[in-house]
Amino acid sequence: MKEILRYFPDLTELQISQFQQLEVLYQDWNAKINLISRKDIEELYVKHVLHSLAIAKIQKFEPGTYVLDVGTGGGFPGIPLAILFPETRFYLIDVILKKINVVKAVADAIGLKNVKAEQLRAENVKGDFDFIVSRAVTNMPDFYMWVKDKIKKQNKHELKNGILYLKGGDLTEELKDFPKATEYPIAEFFENEFFETKKVVHLPLKFKV
Repeated sequence: MKEILRYFPDLTELQISQFQQLEVLYQDWNAKINLISRKDIEELYVKHVLHSLAIAKIQKFEPGTYVLDVGTGGGFPGIPLAILFPETRFYLIDVILKKINVVKAVADAIGLKNVKAEQLRAENVKGDFDFIVSRAVTNMPDFYMWVKDKIKKQNKHELKNGILYLKGGDLTEELKDFPKATEYPIAEFFENEFFETKKVVHLPLKFKV
């Protein structure tokens, strides 16, 4: 939690409480269905929560924003972002039902009213979103094909509507067909060796009729 408060010092008491509850909740669920590796669960706040919140350092979501989290797993990046932006709606999807059940349980336990979670493939999602977030579920060309027609026409943020993707390593090859993609090194705003090769990738998408 120290790391969260270090980089996000303006949290409300409710938000602090919600973030604090995540550790016990995920440890409990992890013992049942092995969501996160044992090593990573001990570093939940850096490797999962803070990593998810890197998106917020690139773009703060305005009230009324609608965000799709594809391949959310146990709720990352969607749950931490939903705590940080209570007036933004988040739709978390994954193909694995037991993971979605964990997301629902965690959201209920901490009183998140702005999260909807469903077992669903990205291709089958109905609706238009301001941003589509994800944490390295696949390569960008495949991800782009899944979500390219799910973007709202009207922009209301500094960044254009599109994908905000958490990915690590050298992305030159993966992004070669996306000249409008921008890489933001996470190490520029979070001081932790875990983030040295991690990035947030923004890829603007055009609304398609």
